[in-house]
Amino acid sequence: MRRALIVVDVQKDFCEGGSVPVKGGADRASAIADLVRRSAGHTYAGVVATRDHHIDPGGHFSDRPDFSTSFPVHCVVGTEGGDFHPGFVPVTTDGSVDEVFYKGAHSASKSGFEGSTKDGTSLADWLRARQIEAVDVVGIATDHCVKATALDGARAGFTVRVLLDYTAGVAPDTTRTALSEMRHAGVHLTGHPVVHA
Repeated sequence: MRRALIVVDVQKDFCEGGSVPVKGGADRASAIADLVRRSAGHTYAGVVATRDHHIDPGGHFSDRPDFSTSFPVHCVVGTEGGDFHPGFVPVTTDGSVDEVFYKGAHSASKSGFEGSTKDGTSLADWLRARQIEAVDVVGIATDHCVKATALDGARAGFTVRVLLDYTAGVAPDTTRTALSEMRHAGVHLTGHPVVHA
């Protein structure tokens, strides 16, 4: 079974110092880069990364965010916060990451499967074109975009595994709920989630 790695939203705004920081995000960025270096080209038939890429996502941005469906302004196109975290950048420039999928220009768009390449290719179509049937999902945040990407991958018919050692969650309660939702959907979970209360 051909397998790909999906790296979700390892961006500056989601790590310490960003506008919507997840504790442990910077550490996970470097760990994910190490995973990519060790496995690109042999463990995985493809490695892709997703990026929040907001222009005007409507109610997703709020001055009074609920941190569930609305958030402070983040990952706006052309801003430093939308860039990949420096700990992850090296594998995006050395050819280890095969493609980047941009999501959320005009919507909340949490799932990487809602994203597309600059030429408009969807993530599902990119994977199927390479006969990839299984995906491993890592990134930020476990209880938001990682969860959404894993669930959409399962709905699209892929065998999905989330490598929890390479994720960072926002909060213990929402992360526990996310893990339960993913298990219920048939997503295989390995390792232990990184969550700092």
